[in-house]
Amino acid sequence: MTRRKLLGVLALCAPACFAESSDGATTVRGKFKVQQGKPPVLDVNGRLIALEGDDATRGVLNDERLNDADMEANGHFDGADRFIVNPIHTKALFVYHDGKRHTISYWCKVCSIRTYTPGPCMCCQEYTALDLQEVK
Repeated sequence: MTRRKLLGVLALCAPACFAESSDGATTVRGKFKVQQGKPPVLDVNGRLIALEGDDATRGVLNDERLNDADMEANGHFDGADRFIVNPIHTKALFVYHDGKRHTISYWCKVCSIRTYTPGPCMCCQEYTALDLQEVK
């Protein structure tokens, strides 16, 4: 592939990978990577973008069950390759599965309690299961 064609393909792909809304928020989408001892990243066409957020969001970002997921994050850049995800209550993280957009949630099958960050159930202390919910 010639350099000119490659640049054309990249130019077409860029809007799908990075989008800015009218309120200044940015959306990034790529392959999510969780690596022990390293910050979680999104691989967007070979560009690694470190993801950070509030405590609850960091819980999701460190969930190894989401490794290699097609993930979308809403927030803003804080430097060239560091992205701050919006707070957990804004539902700023999504996963695409079978071509459909899903919110990330966690479910306790014992108590039927849903949370939005992984960890033990607030009631029975059983560890919550990852439970992706399709966005309608």
